[in-house]
Amino acid sequence: MFKRHKSLASERKRALLSQRATRFILKDDMRNFHFLSKLVLSAGPLRPTPAVKHSKTTHFEIEIFDAQTRKQICILDKVTQSSTIHDVKQKFHKALTILMFFQGPKWYPSRVGLQLECGGPFLKDYITIQSIAASSIVTLYATDLGQQVSWTTVFLAEYTGPLLIYLLFYLRIPCIYDGKESARRLRHPVVHLACFCHCIHYIRYLLETLFVHKVSAGHTPLKNLIMSCAFYWGFTSWIAYYINHPLYTPPSFGNRQITVSAINFLICEAGNHFINVMLSHPNHTGNNACFPSPNYNPFTWMFFLVSCPNYTYEIGSWISFTVMTQTLPVGIFTLLMSIQMSLWAQKKHKIYLRKFNSYIHRKSAMIPFIL
Repeated sequence: MFKRHKSLASERKRALLSQRATRFILKDDMRNFHFLSKLVLSAGPLRPTPAVKHSKTTHFEIEIFDAQTRKQICILDKVTQSSTIHDVKQKFHKALTILMFFQGPKWYPSRVGLQLECGGPFLKDYITIQSIAASSIVTLYATDLGQQVSWTTVFLAEYTGPLLIYLLFYLRIPCIYDGKESARRLRHPVVHLACFCHCIHYIRYLLETLFVHKVSAGHTPLKNLIMSCAFYWGFTSWIAYYINHPLYTPPSFGNRQITVSAINFLICEAGNHFINVMLSHPNHTGNNACFPSPNYNPFTWMFFLVSCPNYTYEIGSWISFTVMTQTLPVGIFTLLMSIQMSLWAQKKHKIYLRKFNSYIHRKSAMIPFIL
């Protein structure tokens, strides 16, 4: 009995202690809640965080400064985000004409170059304003590039001149050669063959410029046209003078040397043409951003070995012409052309390696396994 009463007393003590602890916790919770509610009310009403608004600028204001004097020329308002640099050049020219600054001819769209900063690269005509704008106000610097000519004009002048100049020497005009010596000496067959091959080469160039190549709509300074014409026309005059001279000496190994070289020349000319046709139609695989790949045409299989087979065929044509005619001027011209085209080929080869991830690194730039 004593043990039973003792256990009941202990259970009552535990119940009382638990009730007191519960009351203490509730009082403490009420105090904390009361303190928290006062803190919230004193802080003021809760405000939602403002949403980040992305500003979409539909029009830009373009400030154009002179790159040399750093003075402001004009401001173009309400330029849309889809406008290109070419559109800006046209608006720039019209603005100066309307404001009567008497600088219209100087800042003609084809001869003005626009830069984001002085000394920086010139912006391409196809670049949009949205791609270069950091804010609604865009600052550009204008530079006068001088008298400009189109690339089509450059190519036609480069190739028409050699074609006509060579024919003048082939006819042996009396003002160039001695008339009596020309009438006394008969021409070797290689002279006629050389004229045929030379004409075929530049006629192919002219036809491809007009109907095959997609010539850029851009322009180049007039001095580049003069330099190119001087190079091609000068070397053509030197080459044609020696090959068509009455005292011209035929190749050392005779008809065998001439025949093999002429066949190789025609093969290289055909290969160059088919490569140019393929390069002008990069859509043959359904993707404009892909590197041209060989097809069923055997002349295009050169793509397996080099990045620029058109330069390979071009150098092959001039080497064949050099061996066929066996003249020093043709050899010097071939050497200079090989150096220039090797530089172009290496530059394009690096671009292909950087741009196309699936490009084969073991390819050469122009000469298989060598360059």
